[in-house]
Amino acid sequence: MEIQQILEEALRRGASDVHLMAGVYPTLRVDGKLVPITKTPTPTPDYIEKLVLSLCLPEQKELLLTNKELDFSFALGEVARFRVNAFYQKGYLSAALRLIPNKIPNLEELHLPQILGNLTKLRQGLILVTGPTGHGKSTSIASLINVINAEKGVHIITVEDPIEYVYPSQKSLIAQREMHLDTHSWEISLRSVLREDPDVVLIGEMRDYETIESVLTIAETGHLVFTTLHTNSAAQTLDRVVGVFPENQQVQVRMQLSNVLEAVVSMRLIPSQSGGRYPATEILLANPAVRNVIREGKTHLIDNIIQTSSSLGMQTLETSLASLVKAGRISLETALSYSIRPQELMREVKHASESKIKS
Repeated sequence: MEIQQILEEALRRGASDVHLMAGVYPTLRVDGKLVPITKTPTPTPDYIEKLVLSLCLPEQKELLLTNKELDFSFALGEVARFRVNAFYQKGYLSAALRLIPNKIPNLEELHLPQILGNLTKLRQGLILVTGPTGHGKSTSIASLINVINAEKGVHIITVEDPIEYVYPSQKSLIAQREMHLDTHSWEISLRSVLREDPDVVLIGEMRDYETIESVLTIAETGHLVFTTLHTNSAAQTLDRVVGVFPENQQVQVRMQLSNVLEAVVSMRLIPSQSGGRYPATEILLANPAVRNVIREGKTHLIDNIIQTSSSLGMQTLETSLASLVKAGRISLETALSYSIRPQELMREVKHASESKIKS
């Protein structure tokens, strides 16, 4: 079985990921669960290496063999793209591929709260989409960027490792830069972004001190910035951003962040009772109370602000989980396993049940 046949099988079965590893049959992740493709040949190291290297261009192969790991993208004709992380384990070549559909889904298709569409109307500020790997951060941002692309004549620049979604030509002018292919480093590419006349900037991930510093600077200079971070909640996100800086800079950074932040959207993709997955989202929208809490370093108050600001469109992860349980999309047991505050979730579910009985 060649790599194209494996990837076509992944598309046919609605997989989100493909794993290639020596000694293990090529494996798909379908609805969050791993499923091996056993009709492939015996997964010897040579067979898996052949599959992985067939994904690479000659220069990518050279980088992979030199650095022992590489992020890049692979297009399966006009059907789909894959984000590939190739790496060595126990001395053998392996790879993890994430499916990136050619069509960018909209908010409704993603089952995301429609209030997130308001973020595309902003002229400047910082929007953080957070959550674990594989829980829809990149797809959600792509959906928002594509709304801007369809509605506004602006210059959008993306810096990604690698490029995931390719945006169609609509009203906006879009430049997409891929690490190693179009630029040598995050530091250089983010420094040059400000000289490229952008209106909107997408930075694939805030990885370290230098990236976070650049993100804050770009947002502070009047641009709308979208980026991701691997954190579990809004409060944790704010602590992470400030915490990467030396202690003597943190007062200044809290001031910067309080001025530029517009929203933190924390996501989980929850397995549905009927197959597929639904997003649960915690939404923090920056208002005067939020900005004041950030400036004063009192992020432990963020959860309380979210809980008391539902009328403004904010919601806790537990509120979102409870609504999915109420709608019959996920089980209570599953919701509890993803909840950060199970007791609050139970209160939300109980309140929803009582309201249903009264109505």
